[in-house]
Amino acid sequence: MFFFLSKTLNYLTMPLVIICLLMLVGLFIKSATWKKRLYKTGLALLLLFSNDFLSNEVVRIWELPATPYADIPRTYEVGILLTGVTKGNMTPDDRIYFQRGADRVTHSLQLYKLGIIKKILISGGSGMLTERTRQEADEISDVLLLMGVPAQDILIENQSRNTHESAKAVRHLLQESYTPDDCLLITSAFHMRRSRACFKKVGWPTPTFSVDFLHHERKFTPDVLFIPKIEALHIWSTLIREWVGMIAYKVSGYI
Repeated sequence: MFFFLSKTLNYLTMPLVIICLLMLVGLFIKSATWKKRLYKTGLALLLLFSNDFLSNEVVRIWELPATPYADIPRTYEVGILLTGVTKGNMTPDDRIYFQRGADRVTHSLQLYKLGIIKKILISGGSGMLTERTRQEADEISDVLLLMGVPAQDILIENQSRNTHESAKAVRHLLQESYTPDDCLLITSAFHMRRSRACFKKVGWPTPTFSVDFLHHERKFTPDVLFIPKIEALHIWSTLIREWVGMIAYKVSGYI
């Protein structure tokens, strides 16, 4: 039930969904005063959430910073790669389809090739409400094999549906052979705060490595300051979804 409600709430809190609902209510409401208020509110929110400079400043604060490879002081036995980067149920099914977040895979591969991590544990089954033909961890495993990672250096946890379940499953899988300090948690920068909190809650507080950054270099050009951009709406949707998730996890005792 928590899984279903959290996914539903994510959709209802997206800025574009809220703006569309305001416009739709304004279209059918009879009161001229309220119709004008709803339209003005929808337009104001659209301008606010599509502003590139504002969204970039907020996400810069939220995302945990990148770590240069040269600044990583030691090697780790296991890199924990959290999934959520492939498109499920796509056809033809003879290949893997990546969406935003592929840095989780490519940067994990780079960490492995540099010798910073010795094994890659892929954690995640399916975060979809509908059934998935293949679990995401299995798909990413196939990609890493194609990229030259030996099968013996790939560990798979393919049953978890969210970050809380991943943290519990990873601890159960690793605790007999490793300690949290032997592991490096790898996920998107916007998702790292919740991921880190989940792993700490289950007693597996690992060092972290942020990837897949949404922010860009701070700019004061007219296109950034004044021109509405669809990318800004995407950033706000991602941030709000993450904030709602943090609140839901806190209420549920997951963090």
